[in-house]
Order: sequence, then structure tokens, then C-alpha cells
Amino acid sequence: MPTILPIRDLRNTSEISEMAHRLQEPIFITKNGYSDLVVMSAELYERFAQINRIDQAIYESEAEVAEGAAPISLQDAKARLDGKYYGKG
Repeated sequence: MPTILPIRDLRNTSEISEMAHRLQEPIFITKNGYSDLVVMSAELYERFAQINRIDQAIYESEAEVAEGAAPISLQDAKARLDGKYYGKG
């Protein structure tokens, strides 16, 4: 169940900070009954950002293949990441 708080509760910054760190989930802030803001710990934000970077890389790779790029093997991908790739590319 998501945590939802009215915007007036933002006055309790220490409480909200503690809650965000303890719950490790987004806290939704409403204004006039509508979703307005999302508050989360920096650690949770970093996890979301990392997932987004991975998702974006997968999306871009799939788009490249759909446009005709040749896929590469896992072994070649790892070699490229390690800077040891000497094949075509």
C-alpha cells in the first residue's frame, strides 16, 4: 500500500525523512486531493536511476537491432566492456 500524505505534512521534514529511509519506498504527496510530489530517500532514488539506465540501454540496443544492426555475442560484449575487443565492430 503506498504512503500518501497531504502537502501540509511537509512541515515535518525530519519525520518524513525518517519515514522515507525506513520504508525505502516513494512517499506520495497530495495537494488539494491530487498527486503533486513524490519524496524518497537518496538511496532509493539511486536504485531507480540505475534501473532506468539499464532499461534505457536495453531499449536503445533493441532499437539498433530493429534498424538492422547485427547483434553481438555475450562474450564479445564482455570483451568490449573490458577493453579487450579486437573483432569487427
